[in-house]
Amino acid sequence: MGRKVRVEEDAAIDMTPMLDIVFIMLIFFIVTTVFVKEAGVNVNKPNGSLAVKPKNANIFIAVTEDGKIWMDKREIDVDSVRSNLERLMAEQPSDVIIIQADKEAEHGIVVEVMDQIKSAGIDRISIATAGS
Repeated sequence: MGRKVRVEEDAAIDMTPMLDIVFIMLIFFIVTTVFVKEAGVNVNKPNGSLAVKPKNANIFIAVTEDGKIWMDKREIDVDSVRSNLERLMAEQPSDVIIIQADKEAEHGIVVEVMDQIKSAGIDRISIATAGS
């Protein structure tokens, strides 16, 4: 009589390729994430009837009613707007810079900020209104 030999095999699924794909996808999403550089302070924006929020804007500069300038969640001088903007643009290029000026802010300071933005080589500047 012949003897039957029973061979036991471990049926296991190799999870390594799936984990590789998951980690590659995770790295891809982390690298392609767009971070918005908020100004870090709330201002009372003026009203505007033609308010349109640009799609590719991710850098905000705020000018408070007492003339303080906020950028990337910290207060800066008007002379350092350009250098801070160039640093942020190196990290995250942006098409449009949005100025969030308080409705009581002095025009002179807002114009100085706009001049600093222009000197950094950025031509598209938007002024945030209460509707945007």
